[in-house]
Amino acid sequence: MPGDPRRAERIANLLMPDADKVSDVRGIGAYTGEYNGKPLSVMASGMGQPSLAIYASELFMFYGVKRIIRVGTCGGMAAKVKVGDVVVAMGAHTDSSVTDVVPGISLSHTASWRLLSAAVAAADGDMAVHVGPVVSRDKFYGNDPAQVQKLADMGTLGVEMETAALYMLAAQHGAEALTVLTVSDHLLDDSQNMSAEDRELRFQGALTLAAAAAHC
Repeated sequence: MPGDPRRAERIANLLMPDADKVSDVRGIGAYTGEYNGKPLSVMASGMGQPSLAIYASELFMFYGVKRIIRVGTCGGMAAKVKVGDVVVAMGAHTDSSVTDVVPGISLSHTASWRLLSAAVAAADGDMAVHVGPVVSRDKFYGNDPAQVQKLADMGTLGVEMETAALYMLAAQHGAEALTVLTVSDHLLDDSQNMSAEDRELRFQGALTLAAAAAHC
């Protein structure tokens, strides 16, 4: 489940050239086929936690889906994370109220261990992979730079906009979830940021890990 519908189409074509397009409601393509002899579907989530929450909730509640793996991009935050690296999100902080489902409790939004361990095991020696927390924001612009630095100082690897909601929903529905991200830019070092075209195309490393997790 990438955010971008065009990336969903590219992923489906790469993994399942004979996949059937089963939905195109609101331009969010959904593709179903087989990968390495096992069933697989690829569908976009749109941008942000509210959008993902609609699609993921319906997949869990109405279509019998038991695991969702997000393949996306993030802005790097920690100094050790470089543009082009892969981040496997072990957990997700958030500033969103979308995940406030237990009154009086700040939930810990975490990945499914089975999926996470399978993804990490699939990494080869040439791939720069980082495992740790990310932060899922509701705002793309206007976030406090001091807060960014503090999050980075506390080991937050990157920022994106969907994972906390995905992990919360998986827990809520007794399902599994994982996010694997390509670092497309860096909030504290913009010297190597990807172009818009690169953001759409440079996801093969993340996709390799996600595909391994999907069929573990």
